[in-house]
Amino acid sequence: MLLAAVNGLRDQVEASRLPLALPDAPAAGKVRLELLQQLDDYVIPRLSSLDAPLLAVVGGSTGAGKSTLVNSIVGMQVTRPGVLRPTTRSPVLVHHPSDEHWFVDTRVLPGLARVRGGDLAEDQSAVRLVANDALPAGLALLDAPDIDSVVASNRDLAAQLLSAADLWLFVTTAARYADAVPWTLLRQASERGTSVAIILDRVPPEAVGEIRDHLTAMLKEQGLALAPLFPIPEVPLGADGLLGDAEVGRLKGWLSALANDARARALVVRHTLSGALDSIDSRIAVLAEATGEQQAATNALARVADAAYAEAADGVRKGMLDGTLLRGEVLSRWQEFVGTGEFFKQVESAVSRMRDRITAAVKGQPAPGQQLGEALQTGVAALVTAEGSAAASQVARSWRGMPGGQLLLDATPALAVPSADLTTQIETLVREWQDDVLDLVRNEGRDRRTTAKVAAYGVNGLGVVLMLVTFAHTAGLTGAEAGIAGGTAVLGQKLLEAIFGDQAVRSLAAKARAALLDRVEDLYAAESGRFHAAIDAVSVERDQGRKLSAAALNVRAAR
Repeated sequence: MLLAAVNGLRDQVEASRLPLALPDAPAAGKVRLELLQQLDDYVIPRLSSLDAPLLAVVGGSTGAGKSTLVNSIVGMQVTRPGVLRPTTRSPVLVHHPSDEHWFVDTRVLPGLARVRGGDLAEDQSAVRLVANDALPAGLALLDAPDIDSVVASNRDLAAQLLSAADLWLFVTTAARYADAVPWTLLRQASERGTSVAIILDRVPPEAVGEIRDHLTAMLKEQGLALAPLFPIPEVPLGADGLLGDAEVGRLKGWLSALANDARARALVVRHTLSGALDSIDSRIAVLAEATGEQQAATNALARVADAAYAEAADGVRKGMLDGTLLRGEVLSRWQEFVGTGEFFKQVESAVSRMRDRITAAVKGQPAPGQQLGEALQTGVAALVTAEGSAAASQVARSWRGMPGGQLLLDATPALAVPSADLTTQIETLVREWQDDVLDLVRNEGRDRRTTAKVAAYGVNGLGVVLMLVTFAHTAGLTGAEAGIAGGTAVLGQKLLEAIFGDQAVRSLAAKARAALLDRVEDLYAAESGRFHAAIDAVSVERDQGRKLSAAALNVRAAR
């Protein structure tokens, strides 16, 4: 049950993504990687095989003598020591021959290939397995790269290997035991409950007591008072390059006793495993908060896009109602369509004259009605284009100042401008809307009482008048333009009312406006969708923080 819960947690950690460059993302990303590595390299393998040999990882500072120590424990050269820095560059795992089956597969360190035998070649992508019966069954030693190596990949691999350990054999020297980097990892080991033993190497014989007491006090301050401490005096190496039993005998005896005592091994494993599980909650909290911030950032970006295009749609709505579509070219074409002489004086006679002109247009005579329709189409298209272009610019401008926004714009530069085919889409939209208006006229004219009147004026001509009446409000106009537009509204509406009735005309105009706005909103939704697609492409899963917290809760419940 616990293993299943941990596997579920691992899946949620892997699914979490931190693609946006938010302030806390780098630190949270490191937490995520370290947690994944510890779950893969230690927690899941150990839960799957509680009776597997104890894995002791030998780690420490550059030149601390880790490889020499491992070689001395097993009594032969199994890992390469050196004077050049960095020294150890690839991991070497020494085990008893009877324990080989525990390590040849990917039960532990699944990301590293296995190499057996051969020379001491360095390969960071593989762990070299060395069988040696000098080690008791039930114990394996893994010689790790330097934790403070000048090579970043060495440091990363060392940290990963330490997170895979049941027991960390931390090797330091009398000259470097107080360095900052080792203590950062020792504090981490303490916080995560990892079992630790300290090997203080190359200690001048006369200073053993003083340095041991100081190091013991430091360990106590960091919550590691129970960590065994093994001082090794500074002595010349033997002809075989190894330390003698006098120097490493106490450490070898301790490791042998541990290997031969199943209960003691189980206590070490339980301590480290419990510590690793205990550390999950705090790390999941960091990761959940970071994923929540990622989701909040993408939500904010999406809201900006939605708001900009909603504002654009509102701009079109206002442009439909405030009379601005009746400026310039449309006004000129309207005057050509109905004439300007007498319609302010005698609306009824002007209606008559309008009928004659519409009829003439339908019969193929000069077609001011067609020119008026084209002017209306151009005006509507210009309004929709202007608002859509402004929305794209506004979103891009806002995103540049928002967390994560610049990253998305850099990934998709085309977002800063409208879609390449927006003009074509808008032209199609307006034509289709004009068809909507003509359908409204046809449907309204099906009544027998109005059929003859509609036939007299023509569906196309009445459709143009209805489009004009749809936009004939004067709130945005002043002076002469307002007067002309006002007369336009009266005259066009009078004509339509004479055919359909006043209530029907109001309904037709409302339906025509709604039909246009619906089409515009659909168009802008597609334009806004480009921004949503860019957000979705960064793979910030919704509700990931909650899923992480729930998975951690499942692990606690299963324990």
